[in-house]
Amino acid sequence: MSLAGAEFLAAFDRLPMGAFVVRHGRRRWVAVRSALADGRAEKLVAEAAGGGGHVSMNLYRLASGARLSPCEMAEEEARAFVLGAAVVGPMAPRQ
Repeated sequence: MSLAGAEFLAAFDRLPMGAFVVRHGRRRWVAVRSALADGRAEKLVAEAAGGGGHVSMNLYRLASGARLSPCEMAEEEARAFVLGAAVVGPMAPRQ
């Protein structure tokens, strides 16, 4: 777990709560951001459309600073995903 850093934290905070679609690189991803522990922790999970990609991380907002904790992936990958994610819009309802 490491300090999140101002640039990462600003990018993370721009992501909406709930389910949404992002573009990262040439792929579309379905992502979900949720708050836990009265907002002191947040989780971001994303799956690449069509499979083949998974992102999962927790962000802990501590008195000593925000800390990033990726789940089963390299920290550099988690940071790159958040910094490069462009929100396309909300998750479309299934028909």
